Amino acid sequence: MKEHKQSIEDIQKLRETTGAGVMECKQALADAHGEFDAAVRLIHERGFAKVEKRAGRETGAGLIQSYIHNERIGVLLDLRAETDFVVRSDPFRELARELTLQISAMAPKDVHALLKQPYIRDESKTVEAVVNEVIRRVGENVRINNFYRMEL
Repeated sequence: MKEHKQSIEDIQKLRETTGAGVMECKQALADAHGEFDAAVRLIHERGFAKVEKRAGRETGAGLIQSYIHNERIGVLLDLRAETDFVVRSDPFRELARELTLQISAMAPKDVHALLKQPYIRDESKTVEAVVNEVIRRVGENVRINNFYRMEL
């Protein structure tokens, strides 16, 4: 078998596409013999296993994110992670902002319904898939604890 040498561009593109770490992308490209789509599948397969392992971990740290739309819809979101370090991270804070927009626009009845909704920015994904992407990026369990939505 011919060994494939990964270019920095391939690794970077795979990292941007999947949110996986540099070494995980490099290994996936090597295992897939340079085939990009196969490498993406490998990362998702490996990533989902990591997400499942993290699902049982305690999420004691968190933040409350608020959003008000046109002074007519208000959302409060309680989003949790395992450590304050992750709560302060950009991927976690961006997820909190995106989730408040999702809740404002789609009015889910509860957390379970929210997770099953198509994501408003990319309807090929569910909200649960977006949360799982952040879990893979930050390396900790992330959980939507609760939310409140009010509308006039």
